[in-house]
Amino acid sequence: MGSASPAYDKIIEPRLAEGAPFPPDDRAPADTGLALLYRTCSNRLARYFSRRGGGDDALDLVHDTFVRFAALDPHAARAIATPEAYLNRVATNLLRDRARMAARRALAAQGEAAAPEAVAADPHRLLEEREALARLEQAVARMSARRRRIFLLHRVEGLTYARIGEEVGMSVKGVKKQMAKALSELRRDMGPL
Repeated sequence: MGSASPAYDKIIEPRLAEGAPFPPDDRAPADTGLALLYRTCSNRLARYFSRRGGGDDALDLVHDTFVRFAALDPHAARAIATPEAYLNRVATNLLRDRARMAARRALAAQGEAAAPEAVAADPHRLLEEREALARLEQAVARMSARRRRIFLLHRVEGLTYARIGEEVGMSVKGVKKQMAKALSELRRDMGPL
């Protein structure tokens, strides 16, 4: 290869003296926009994350904020009028993402704990539940046809009293009265509901 360009030699030479801890001042890296932005905003972002529960992860979150900023298309990054505001938005989104992940993990852990295979099936409890269900079916079957229909429309289908009144041709007051009688019969036959 031919000789290196003078600009290249200026960057590479002079070589560092053996054991020199830092490069000479003339070789200090130039302040790029991102480095300057990092120096001016990183402490503020670290405080922001610390105040909002980032705690020990605050510096990692600051790093992630700048990684997302640096990953932008250069044209898009230059188009941002206020990079500080953009960093604030990225920081807020990181906290939201983190909260969503924590919520998902908590729900998953709760779901695993409540999974049917996690709960040992108690045969005595299952038998009691089956017997209670049979008693309920018998009690509902003993109701008059109209009262049973009103009860099932409200408790099973989830219809409002007004909608049930339209279905069975009664006033809302009449539907309420029939529901009260149905519940009274069930309490008598089943005990407290």
